[in-house]
Amino acid sequence: MPAAFAPSSTSRRQFLTLLGISAAAVSCGTATATGGSGKQVTSLKYQGSVGAVTLPELAADLGYLGNLTLDWVGNTISGPQDIQSAATGQTHFGGAFNGAIVKLAASKAQIQAVISYYGSDKDTYLGYCVLEDSPIRSARDLIGKKVGMNTLGAHAQALLDIYLERNGLSKADAGKVESLVVPPVNTEQALRQKQIEVGVLSGVLRDKALAAGGIRPLFKDFELLGAFSAGSYVMTRRFIKENPDTVKTFTTGVGKAIEWSRTTPREQVIARLTDIVKKRGRNEDTSTLRYWRSYGVAEPGGRIADKEFQLWIDWLGERGEIKKGQLKAADLYTNEFNGNGKG
Repeated sequence: MPAAFAPSSTSRRQFLTLLGISAAAVSCGTATATGGSGKQVTSLKYQGSVGAVTLPELAADLGYLGNLTLDWVGNTISGPQDIQSAATGQTHFGGAFNGAIVKLAASKAQIQAVISYYGSDKDTYLGYCVLEDSPIRSARDLIGKKVGMNTLGAHAQALLDIYLERNGLSKADAGKVESLVVPPVNTEQALRQKQIEVGVLSGVLRDKALAAGGIRPLFKDFELLGAFSAGSYVMTRRFIKENPDTVKTFTTGVGKAIEWSRTTPREQVIARLTDIVKKRGRNEDTSTLRYWRSYGVAEPGGRIADKEFQLWIDWLGERGEIKKGQLKAADLYTNEFNGNGKG
């Protein structure tokens, strides 16, 4: 990690266009990660996360994926980028904030969510953190300040907008709050060095930062919306159609891993996650894993509910990011292949 990290400013409008991928780019018939030969795919290309264990990785280690194997092609810190990779066939599945999935679907991308993989609850949430002695105490105090987050146009920025709106800021004033992209591993450092006034921290990175002292949450997404599943794994509709058994094995296995993480003592989960990271041999730091608490998925087995997409359909429609009435929540996901929970 460099001694100083200086995030560069990216305008709100410029970044939000990144999710406006053309229909030609995401729905062309030349995607490589498909099973068009008639034989169903049994090795799934995906992107991971440095020093962390994704639910598919946990499911594979627990033996819940049957004959499926995972083919790691690199890491990502951006949900929108991850689902774009899935939409264009560079990977077989990708995960992102449900609002980002809505935007991608609105651009005619032929994707469908198959299972929830992260969310917010009392233990697992996005914390919008400031320094302990910061004068920032309210939404209005954020005017003219910099907020560092992992990516723009997704979960972190959506919840920031909701917070500002619910606390009475006009659109003009909210527009003066500057959102910047800061890699999660650099967010605490950037905040402590006062390169940003607010750092959006989640999971083990948040708990590690708070444990070190000198940082406090200004607000939490859990306080705004209650417990909710916030993001889903998506696959292309073509892949789902051509590989139904593969999709069923994947979603059911990931759902079982969610339930395993809920019902297994926390210390045992942490030990398992640590072992997985060490076994893959990528020279990763495992120290943050001791702060793991939950994946935050709200519904049993990661099953998806209409409300988890409707909220963002309405939010994006009000802001003119998608056309009102363009999408129906039920069309954006399927629980058909998930053998966990109801149905």
